[in-house]
Amino acid sequence: MAAYMIFIRETTLDQSELEVYWEKVKGALEGRPLKALAAYGRHLTLEGSDVEGVVVAEFPTFEEARDFYHSPAYQEAAQHRHRGAVYRGLIVEGV
Repeated sequence: MAAYMIFIRETTLDQSELEVYWEKVKGALEGRPLKALAAYGRHLTLEGSDVEGVVVAEFPTFEEARDFYHSPAYQEAAQHRHRGAVYRGLIVEGV
């Protein structure tokens, strides 16, 4: 069953760290079975505090999404994302 990894950027702290993340994450994505569905496109906040951006990626399974997130390559890139902005991240299994 497909699973969706969602990242919500709440506040940017350091744009240069985000730029390092965007470069490093490319390598972590190589060979991974994911499909980008949305990436910082136009959005409308319906409830709660407004956010700066949203990313949604589809993986074939919950386990593949979880394994990608915990992979050494992604975790090495993610440290720059953590320094660059405040995010919420989650994986949700589809129906």
